[in-house]
Amino acid sequence: MNVRMLSVCSMENSQAWKLFIVQKQYVHQSQSRSLRTIQQLLEITKIKSFKSISDSNRHCLVTEYIDLHGSSKPSQLGRDLARMHMHNAFLLKEKERASSFVGGQEKAAEPITQFGFHVPTCCGYLPQMNEWCDDWMNFFVQNRLKYQIDMLLEKHGDRDMLSLWPQLERKIPTFFKDTGNIVPALVHGDLWSGNYSYCADGPVVFDPASFYAHSEYELGIMKMFGGFGSVVYSAYHEIIPKAKNIQKRVQLYELFHHLNHWNHFGSGYKSGTISIMYSLS
Repeated sequence: MNVRMLSVCSMENSQAWKLFIVQKQYVHQSQSRSLRTIQQLLEITKIKSFKSISDSNRHCLVTEYIDLHGSSKPSQLGRDLARMHMHNAFLLKEKERASSFVGGQEKAAEPITQFGFHVPTCCGYLPQMNEWCDDWMNFFVQNRLKYQIDMLLEKHGDRDMLSLWPQLERKIPTFFKDTGNIVPALVHGDLWSGNYSYCADGPVVFDPASFYAHSEYELGIMKMFGGFGSVVYSAYHEIIPKAKNIQKRVQLYELFHHLNHWNHFGSGYKSGTISIMYSLS
């Protein structure tokens, strides 16, 4: 799977550029760090041209041109996504295995043992708080759901939200009774159908909002907008089988994206948000 920024250019020169310009520096840093981390972990072809340019109030991310005219390879997309999610678990096992040899741990690649990320990332233009946390459920509730809900309540004081959130918050622990030990997995973070395509080398993903999360978190945004056929999911679950009660958790993860879209785009996303909260409560 290639991880690149999407180019909107149409030029004959294979070294054509894409300029991704934002006013907030943290958005620029989020994109850059997310792309680099995904690439490093998957050891795929590196971006040949990758620069960042800043002045006093604008920040620009520059990447090489990608010709998005490759044939569709949905099974490869599913497998590559699962392998990305499994990569850190593999590193943890390798480090544990290396500990039985003298000097082995020093040679093993360092895995991530907590949930979060090295910098704040952005799903849209709103920053995501990524302070490292040992417990996934606590991280998700505090840094994803509650952060968005507090923002909505401050702006709108929505009565339905005020009524439903305490009920749902009390019930959330029941959704995680059957998960066992959740291992931090690197996720794209905003993988809807508009953030992936295909080039000659296979699937391409772009515009990430990465952090280390529960691997099932990725499926929330994929389910919200659709655009991923059964072939993608079948290939994915051949590598990462469905866990018990996955439907409820994916619905919970989808809720975050409804909240995020409500905060970005307004009350058109309220009905979807409240519907999920009723269903889960």
